[in-house]
Amino acid sequence: MRANPRRADKELEIPDDMLANLRAICGKLPEAYEEKAWVGHRWVIGKKTFAHVLSINDGWPPAYARAACERGPLYVLTFRSRGRSHEPPEFDEYPFFRPIWFPNIVGLIIDDGIEWAEVQEILVTSYLVLAPKRLVDQLGDR
Repeated sequence: MRANPRRADKELEIPDDMLANLRAICGKLPEAYEEKAWVGHRWVIGKKTFAHVLSINDGWPPAYARAACERGPLYVLTFRSRGRSHEPPEFDEYPFFRPIWFPNIVGLIIDDGIEWAEVQEILVTSYLVLAPKRLVDQLGDR
């Protein structure tokens, strides 16, 4: 597989502290695992992505830049929600955004004011949306 020259000069490395925070959250979830994604890193349960962190830089990748209405440089996290009727109203305001590829995908711009405790709640919910019942039961009443 040849490297995409447009990607090589635009993709920013995910900062170590950001990855450490996400690993600490996602690594505690039963059978969740991390893998390098086509851009950035993602955390998966089964074969379904419940968290994906990546950079937007100079409008690349274009689908994410359009969804976030940002050219970058910045970092974003996408996750699954239980659906609009179960979401907090904040999901319709900055720093959140709505990618169009799945109706229950939400994006979050990660900036200096990020509250990692809030991110943990969001990612546990995202995991619960996609995890099989036997794994959900292991987490108890979350």
